[in-house]
Amino acid sequence: METITSDVVVVGLGGFGSAALWRLAERGVDVTGIDRFDVGHNLGSSHGVTRLFRVACMEHPGLAAVARKSLELWTGLGERYGETYVEQIGCLSVGRPGSRPVQGTTTAADAAGIGVAHLTHDELVERYPQFAGYADDAVGVLDPEGGLCFPERNVRAQVRAAAEAGARVYPGTRVASVELVDGGVRVVTPTVVFEAAQAVVAAGAWNPKLLPGLPLRPRRTPLYWFAPRADATQSFDLSAFPSFIYELGDGRSLWGHGSGDGFHIKIGLGDHGSDYTDPDELDRYIHPRIDVDRLADAVGTAFPQVDPVPVKAIPCMITDSPDEQFLVGRPDGDPRLVVAGGDSGHGFKHAAGVGELLTQIAVGEQTYGDIGFLDPTRFAV
Repeated sequence: METITSDVVVVGLGGFGSAALWRLAERGVDVTGIDRFDVGHNLGSSHGVTRLFRVACMEHPGLAAVARKSLELWTGLGERYGETYVEQIGCLSVGRPGSRPVQGTTTAADAAGIGVAHLTHDELVERYPQFAGYADDAVGVLDPEGGLCFPERNVRAQVRAAAEAGARVYPGTRVASVELVDGGVRVVTPTVVFEAAQAVVAAGAWNPKLLPGLPLRPRRTPLYWFAPRADATQSFDLSAFPSFIYELGDGRSLWGHGSGDGFHIKIGLGDHGSDYTDPDELDRYIHPRIDVDRLADAVGTAFPQVDPVPVKAIPCMITDSPDEQFLVGRPDGDPRLVVAGGDSGHGFKHAAGVGELLTQIAVGEQTYGDIGFLDPTRFAV
């Protein structure tokens, strides 16, 4: 069997892995990237045309630095290739004052010095009449640095930049195992063995199969797109209906954004359920009575002028960690391995920033921010 050697091998070329491949190659590292599918595919987690981009992140104040690093890197890459990788149309968080979207976003904004706009209940109703189902005391927080990013487009650009900087790319190559050996790693595929001093494993839903010691669980999570009702009088274009996270008065949570060039209104449930899965056996059908009904009811309550029957749906996967926070770093401090995953559905906006962190860890640089809260050893007992 053929053996291919490099200094670093990156397993998985979705959002995190393609970014790591790019950032490593830009530093002149001899790096190889592998993905079981084609670059920018729709069979894992880094797809769906658009993803929310937030800088004031309710999940943890420390994520603001990662999002801003992504913005910096994607802006530079966009200038290089003449494409847009982040569209900053703002991101609106709505709910009661103590709700996770409002309180979490406010805390993150305060910690990072982000100039968010705080909207009273009356201002919220006047400015965004598309929303309904408000709690009586609902308020809003608008993150002006937020908006959208574009998973397939961004992944392809990162791999392109990596290849131009000297990375070797092997799409359509299924990894059977990642083996830690004396002095490095062996990444075994059915036809080729890749050997390197280090592996960066960022295989998304396949991470727990390749690294079974990690506390990660992949989950089936369909994506949905909608259109306004035929008699709608309100605008659902991005200019009027930006990215949002919305906790309704009854406690249900939705996220989404308006329609734009080449895509419809996108809305999803914040409560993903517990449809855990084996990524190799993912149910790729959409089931109207199971998948659609619960979301359609919430959409009808929250946005009366949106047709609650989606115009399109596709399955996706997210990978949960126990605390819904990423795992980024060296498991057990092993110098042969760096891992990224477990973003629990809020990861793509951070992809380029995570790729930079993975690179800094791999080459021994000081990370650009404090990432102790992402340490993969934090669950050890």
